[in-house]
Amino acid sequence: MSTNRTTSGSTTPGPDHGTRHGAGPAVAILRGGTGDHVEAVVEALVGTGVRAIELTTNTRRWREGTAWTARRFGGDVSVGVGTVLEPEQVDEAAELGASFVVSPHLDPAIGGRAHDLGLGWYPGAATPTEIVRAWRLGARAVKVFPAAQLGGPAYLRQVLAPLDFVDVVPTGGIGVDDAADYLAAGAVAVGLGSPLVGDALSSGDVDAVRSRAGRLLAGLAR
Repeated sequence: MSTNRTTSGSTTPGPDHGTRHGAGPAVAILRGGTGDHVEAVVEALVGTGVRAIELTTNTRRWREGTAWTARRFGGDVSVGVGTVLEPEQVDEAAELGASFVVSPHLDPAIGGRAHDLGLGWYPGAATPTEIVRAWRLGARAVKVFPAAQLGGPAYLRQVLAPLDFVDVVPTGGIGVDDAADYLAAGAVAVGLGSPLVGDALSSGDVDAVRSRAGRLLAGLAR
């Protein structure tokens, strides 16, 4: 589906970004640990209201977790594979039932493969030049990374002043209690890993996950 989004003062249609990010304001990133409790963590997150789950390729059992999440929740939850570094990993993500892929970097080959397979593409970018290039290449949204280290909401606000036509999902160093500041600065969503999930993939402490997820979503709703 073409968005036909235009920049200010331009009548030129934008690139085809596929389905726009519509999975709510929070992307939960499951990374690291043993992965023994990935299904329980996903259940806790989704049960609290999180609608976008990303499992990274450097997490044990990410394949099992991705396939299980896609089967369990179907179209009710956006399931993604993160830390995608090679186009071949996009193929694997699609086979497992993922609907989007995320990278820490900008690689047009990954974006092209995602587009061919009908998956959303969230490439990592830091500078205005990288952000615009990612958007023009058809990113569903641009992962501004590492967001906190780049300058947090203040950086994002400055960058989006001239680039307000770009959808961004800042990720990296964002806490549960400051996530809303990024939405206020213009982000369409925020990505959170360990500040949200903690060590639950190894420990199974899903009560703590539910508590943090509830606090996160309540803050983002204000």
